[in-house]
Amino acid sequence: MKPAPFAYHAPTSLAAAVDLLALSENAKILAGGQSLVPMMNFRLAMPDHLIDLNPVTELDRLEVKADSIEIGAMTRQRRMEFSAELRQACPIIGEAMQHIGHRQTRNRGTIGGSLAHADPSAELPTVVMALDGVIHIQGPRGARAVPMAEFALGFMTTALEPDEIMSGITLPRWQGPHGYAFVEFARRLGDFAVAAAAVMIALDGKDTVTRAAIALAGVGPVQTRLTAVEQALLGHRLEPALIDSAAALAAEGEANEDIHASADYRRHLAQVLTARGLATAARRAQARMKGSA
Repeated sequence: MKPAPFAYHAPTSLAAAVDLLALSENAKILAGGQSLVPMMNFRLAMPDHLIDLNPVTELDRLEVKADSIEIGAMTRQRRMEFSAELRQACPIIGEAMQHIGHRQTRNRGTIGGSLAHADPSAELPTVVMALDGVIHIQGPRGARAVPMAEFALGFMTTALEPDEIMSGITLPRWQGPHGYAFVEFARRLGDFAVAAAAVMIALDGKDTVTRAAIALAGVGPVQTRLTAVEQALLGHRLEPALIDSAAALAAEGEANEDIHASADYRRHLAQVLTARGLATAARRAQARMKGSA
């Protein structure tokens, strides 16, 4: 199939793109196009105006700072995947990248496009949720920053207003030795996740949990933080029994049911993947503790 007729615009600055979006009725933003273009071809999306952000070079940036990571909305997933500096500063991103589509889609896909599309099974929003990321937004009323926890409002729905554009993402860096894991279950490599978990954990010298962050994808209508699991871990020595009891709490939330999995099966996956992620993150945290001793 072919898309419905539309007017194509290629602004070269963020300010020009914001102005175009404000003046154009029924407009869509084109980032990587890995989701939007197929939707247009099937006429699930029929914009009258398509505003291409690819010429806006100011949105393609990746900067690792001492306490944060700044990523422009048009930064390609491939660039993030192969950045040695990013891999060292935040290795969970590289691990999650291995589950995102295929090399061809990562070549064109952008972090901003993934976050704005807001697929509940997408990997990058899950990692940004676990890392307490902040989304930077530009619109005709100025700039604003929205925590990722408030950005995802519902199924494929975000806090972006129709006349606003995502400009970038800030990810606070975890300081000191810590462990990480991104685990996913999909029908085939490159398929959408049936369920996935992003896990970050910090331990002290006695293997007591001092900080934990766990985000789940593919189970409910949006990516969610498992705050009950995190609270169950804090202040306790991370042993197999604790992992099992904490992970069991992951199965108590809302779950979708579709042709790929029942709600009960997704709850089961939530528990299993959370336990696997915690075990892997704990091993990595312990290894880092030994390496820094």
